[in-house]
Amino acid sequence: MSAIVTLYALAISSNQNREHWTRYAMQQLEHLGECRFSRIYQIPCRQGKGADYYNFAALLDTSLDFNQLNNILKQLEQQAGRIRPSHHIALDMDIVAYGAALNALQPVASRLPLPFDAVKPLSELWPNCPPAESTMFYQIVQ
Repeated sequence: MSAIVTLYALAISSNQNREHWTRYAMQQLEHLGECRFSRIYQIPCRQGKGADYYNFAALLDTSLDFNQLNNILKQLEQQAGRIRPSHHIALDMDIVAYGAALNALQPVASRLPLPFDAVKPLSELWPNCPPAESTMFYQIVQ
């Protein structure tokens, strides 16, 4: 019997040592399953109190269930030195949707409405991504 594979849409960001933690996140996710990544966007902090973020999205196919993956993402944040609450964030990794396939992704209700800094990179990978309520200035980094 084969394992059930779930597709997860992830929103990932960093505003401390951004290049390092962005690479780290990508490398760690690649160990969990098949990944596709968006381009990386530099977007200002929503509250204007912290440094600009690198924001990107990932689609991850994995046999991990929602709770297993969420726990791993929170462990990766802790390993990066994440402190809550703070505007200085080495790594923030959130599951924003999941399903059996790209056309069947369902948003995580507690994440709605999705902010622009999540929607902009997610929309590259997920054509049916819910729209953001507002827009912000951004630059494409990679």
